[in-house]
Amino acid sequence: MRRVRVSDKMQKGYSYTLSESPGRNFHPDFKPELSPAQMLALGVFGGKYLCDCAAEYPKIWFIKARLSPQKYDASINFFGVRASQSLAVWRAKGWIHPCDPRGWFQWYCRYHQGRRIPGYDEIQVQRWVKFRRHLAQVRSHCFEGDLQCRKGQRQALLHWAYDSRRI
Repeated sequence: MRRVRVSDKMQKGYSYTLSESPGRNFHPDFKPELSPAQMLALGVFGGKYLCDCAAEYPKIWFIKARLSPQKYDASINFFGVRASQSLAVWRAKGWIHPCDPRGWFQWYCRYHQGRRIPGYDEIQVQRWVKFRRHLAQVRSHCFEGDLQCRKGQRQALLHWAYDSRRI
């Protein structure tokens, strides 16, 4: 087990233990199609996500990452559109947990690295499972391989580790 200490713009004095090997032993209902490194390389969250806390994660994740440290830039996203709500909206809806003040993707990055928090992980996995409904919508409204169809919904799916390029 390894202890990770966090000190960045959004979280100071937080630490957690990695109890699993990276990328292994996921909840049986959680089958992400993309790793955090793949998501960052495809362009997610306008390139803004994790810019000030990259030291917490493996350097290899950032080799091909499409980032925009200064500001959110929708052109960095794979589909070139804005497809996420602001952190303020997430907070107002009660979707932010103190362990992960940046939201679901931060949870996924830490979970992928091996952090486990009983109860909390199951909540996040269920949120991921529920997001799957967007796959059905894209499939029913778009021709296979038409990446121009429902670009916002496809980008949002990428934000949740679903590879919408395969639809």
